[in-house]
Amino acid sequence: MSDKPASLIPAPEGYDHWLGELKIRIHTAQQRAAQAVNRELVLLYRQIGCDILQRQAEQGWGAKVIERLAHDLRTAFPGMKGFSPRNLKYMRAFAQAWPDAEFVQEVLAQLPWYHQLALLDKLPSPEGRKWYAAKAIEHNWSRNVLVMQIETRLMERSAKAVTNFEARLPAPQSDLARESLKDPYRFDFLGLTDEAQEREIEGALVSHVTDFLLELGAGFAFVGRQVLLNVGGDEFFIDLLFYHLKLRCYVVIELKGGAFKPEHLGQLGFYLTAIDRQVKSDQDNPTLGLLLCKSKNKVVAEYALGDKSQPMGIAEYKLLESLPEELQTSLPSIEQIERELGGADK
Repeated sequence: MSDKPASLIPAPEGYDHWLGELKIRIHTAQQRAAQAVNRELVLLYRQIGCDILQRQAEQGWGAKVIERLAHDLRTAFPGMKGFSPRNLKYMRAFAQAWPDAEFVQEVLAQLPWYHQLALLDKLPSPEGRKWYAAKAIEHNWSRNVLVMQIETRLMERSAKAVTNFEARLPAPQSDLARESLKDPYRFDFLGLTDEAQEREIEGALVSHVTDFLLELGAGFAFVGRQVLLNVGGDEFFIDLLFYHLKLRCYVVIELKGGAFKPEHLGQLGFYLTAIDRQVKSDQDNPTLGLLLCKSKNKVVAEYALGDKSQPMGIAEYKLLESLPEELQTSLPSIEQIERELGGADK
């Protein structure tokens, strides 16, 4: 019998490939198991919330019954977290907020409980909760990203850029392109004030490219900054170049440190033509242009886009700016929630 450690035993041909496949299968099975557990937990919590609502309504039970229920459930299930008085009140609020059991089963049960708490705490309207829940599922947002998107009013900003996409792109690409842009873009994460110059903002965006991509939205892939274009022997530099994986096209982004002026679109159109002729492949769709400026007159922007044959959009960007007081997060951290949901009564 060999005395060699198992890690030093020679692997037969094909073993490494097979091991890689096994790891993927195991990881996938773990994810499915976690999703199944989460689904059952969300449905259980909603049922408990419905029971509390029904008994309080029909039998006049007061708020103290939640304190008693929390004590009895944790006594019966000492190893199970989530039965604090606070979380039982969240279960009641969850059941009250989502009376449609079918929607909870088919949609909401895909989100972890901590996401549900964020939706309850930060959004007063059912429409807003449904919109953010759908986006969180579609883009696999963490709870922190979900909260950030709510606080920066993503729903109100989505598809708000002034564009000519409807006239210049075929459907459904025009709809998807319009939905891919927002107005304004929030660059609070850069820590820059309104006095920052274009190159300073551009450099900071590249340095914080992960946050920038998150703000741009799903589908954007960073290609380069100050991308060189040689046209007839003259050199030109594009501020920022991206590729959109869903739209299957390049996206040129130009930054302007002041208010929008119609002549800005001439430069942007030149860059779009250059990318289409020098970089774009036959399989790619026409290049899109996005002009980001500190401010814009919407009517002027619409007029300026009126005779442009290339697909372009105009949006504002906001630098360091405090959130409205009513939107400043009061949500506890994941660790605080876990301590509260699993800890002792207060």
